[in-house]
Amino acid sequence: MTKLRFKNTFLRKLFLLLRIILKHTLMLENKKITNYDGLYGDEAGKYSSEYIFLESIASRSKDFDWHIKTHVHIQLFQVFIIKNGSLDFQDAFGLHTLEAPCVILVPATALHGLSYRPPVDGFILTLSASIIEDIFQTSHPIWQTFESIRILKNLTEQETFERILSMIRLVEEELFSDHPERLMMIKAILTQFFIYTHRLTTQENQWQGDSLQMGYFRRFQQLIKEASLHQSIPAFAEQLHISPVHLNRICKAVAGKSAIEIVHQNLIQEAQKYLLHTSHSVSEIAYLLDFEYPNYFAKLFKKYVGLSPVEFRQQDRR
Repeated sequence: MTKLRFKNTFLRKLFLLLRIILKHTLMLENKKITNYDGLYGDEAGKYSSEYIFLESIASRSKDFDWHIKTHVHIQLFQVFIIKNGSLDFQDAFGLHTLEAPCVILVPATALHGLSYRPPVDGFILTLSASIIEDIFQTSHPIWQTFESIRILKNLTEQETFERILSMIRLVEEELFSDHPERLMMIKAILTQFFIYTHRLTTQENQWQGDSLQMGYFRRFQQLIKEASLHQSIPAFAEQLHISPVHLNRICKAVAGKSAIEIVHQNLIQEAQKYLLHTSHSVSEIAYLLDFEYPNYFAKLFKKYVGLSPVEFRQQDRR
């Protein structure tokens, strides 16, 4: 077979890109994603713009040996409320092992699968995505929150999860009643439910962000102790795989100080130990801490402590 030769770099890159696209197209044809207009396993399910269904986890999942293979619902939004037990939840990014209590919110077209470990207790709320659109409109931040899968697993306060369950029970009561204006009432309850879970999602994102910041900050503190004296802030940032600007922001957020102030603070603490527990002169301590000029060390010490090294030592010995 004669190979095509491209003198033009752009054409060569375009040809390679087309080859990659063709390869992935063929792969997708060989591995089609299972999708349902209705509930999982219901091949004859028909879509309705006002579809709402509530069932226990066991009612459907046990028929599939508690294993729901990865699939998508083209136009249905699902909420999984896990009261007791555990499961493995699969999405496009990987496998998540979850323990009760937790809530999983899965928007339409999002790939997902579940493997329950019985005994498991909880509910699955399924509704048309258009209902949420009608309530919040596509431009609303709450709708935008649920454009991707959300997992609420930090539901440590019983009151929080009980509030979620109480709203689900209200939906159940309306669904299986013959009250007038049922749909209007259900939409009112769902409005409360999604606003509440939106708040929890925002709160959980904040906790995750705080946890990540604290992780960087603790690692930075450890690196300071392990590093050679007077290592630069860019060098610390490189070890943490973040930028110096990002490192400074983390230090400001956690400790209210810049990264260099944290480094200096550690140096001053070491200097205080030498001053209190050894007979080394101020100049000797400066050299031990790798200061080239003892007068710069004394100036830095006074800036942070409010006393010169000599005054600090004398004050302790009085």
